[in-house]
Amino acid sequence: MVDDAEKKLLADAGKRIRETRAAQGLNLEQLARLTGISAPALSLIETGKRDPRLTTLKRIADALRAPLATIIADGSQAAEPTAPVPSEGYDLGEYQ
Repeated sequence: MVDDAEKKLLADAGKRIRETRAAQGLNLEQLARLTGISAPALSLIETGKRDPRLTTLKRIADALRAPLATIIADGSQAAEPTAPVPSEGYDLGEYQ
């Protein structure tokens, strides 16, 4: 089951793909030819209705000549990642 945060992540990534594609003057059929991914599948990715594999996103990014990080960036990270505070650790109690 996909929760709301995952839906937003997929929709935002799809939006970035669509915006990048449109900015380059490409339609779905043209991007499909460049990636080897069908136009209907690309449409589902752009609308956030399909959860693509990382390798699929890489093929799309390469075809768009865009950094993969641009497509998958979710904006939740600070500009510079900070190291975790050692005392914060992980609670893995429920996984034991």
